Amino acid sequence: MKRIHAPVLCAIVPPHLLDRLASAEDPDIAQAARRTLAHDASLRAARRAGVAPGVPPALASAEPAAPEPRRTVYDAGHRTALPGVRVRGEGEPPLRDATVNRAYAGLGATHDLLWSVYARDSIDAAGLPLNATVHYDRDYDNAFWNGGQMVFGDGDGRVFLDFTLALDVIAHELAHGLTQYTADLAYQGQSGALNESVSDVFGSLVKQRALGQSAEEADWLIGAGILAPGVSGRALRSLKAPGTAYDDDVLGRDPQPARMADYVRTSSDNGGVHINSGIPNHAFYLFATDLGGRSWERAGQVWYDTLAGGRLAADADFADFARQTVASARARFGRGGPEDEALVKAWSTVGLPTEEDA
Repeated sequence: MKRIHAPVLCAIVPPHLLDRLASAEDPDIAQAARRTLAHDASLRAARRAGVAPGVPPALASAEPAAPEPRRTVYDAGHRTALPGVRVRGEGEPPLRDATVNRAYAGLGATHDLLWSVYARDSIDAAGLPLNATVHYDRDYDNAFWNGGQMVFGDGDGRVFLDFTLALDVIAHELAHGLTQYTADLAYQGQSGALNESVSDVFGSLVKQRALGQSAEEADWLIGAGILAPGVSGRALRSLKAPGTAYDDDVLGRDPQPARMADYVRTSSDNGGVHINSGIPNHAFYLFATDLGGRSWERAGQVWYDTLAGGRLAADADFADFARQTVASARARFGRGGPEDEALVKAWSTVGLPTEEDA
């Protein structure tokens, strides 16, 4: 299989949040944010140069294997050299370090969704080993996929906590790898927002499946549990109600729109990829909750079919994606059924009516 490399760093905390924190009156919060921004910028420069620092050698020559995860967790020891010291491999017992164990379990839960529900063996469909590094840098306020592995900071303890505390954050980052090996959506503008949205969707699906939740029972939040006590917010993003995840004196207010009428035009964050992802996020929420039951089954299947079907262009915009999801739903479930009707209604509600012949 041809190896695809993501063009830029895909991180869970967007630059606009870190920019705001960098201007905080609290010097500890500001310093942690500035360090994170500077480090992320250097990593993005390396990605643009085609370098994925610290990718474990096993990733370069992965062999197809039985459909069990092949997990390895590394400890960076609060340094930035990747991958760090190997601390837990596949089938090995838990450690006293809860962060290591959460990362290991999150990799497994994501692999299990892909295989058990979509018959996909790892993110590349060929048994690719799943690798994660924890305890990255000091007071590092982010988690990211660098094109070859996942990396998690411990947070600064004042605004952000350990990023492995949220299963959906782990799954979100690994889903960037899934996109990398399927549609490889360009990380800019609407295609970049779709890239982020797909990760939010699959992050939420992994969490819902692990908790045994129906669409009605799920919280539809991304990053619940990683905001420190005292922060006025529930999570980083909400698929159910974009723009309501947080409203805090230090963090600011969640800027995500839910509909195209409120689309944010900006040159920052690769054209607002973490902001405008709220629109396709909300469409998925409406689709899944209209259908009811287990979101990862019918609604998730349509998103997976669209991502992995080979028809979605790397520079697809929201309208392209909407039409392709409708085509995927009709191919799998038929025209005019509940899936078709719920999906067309969801896209129309967010301001993206699909063509009749989609």
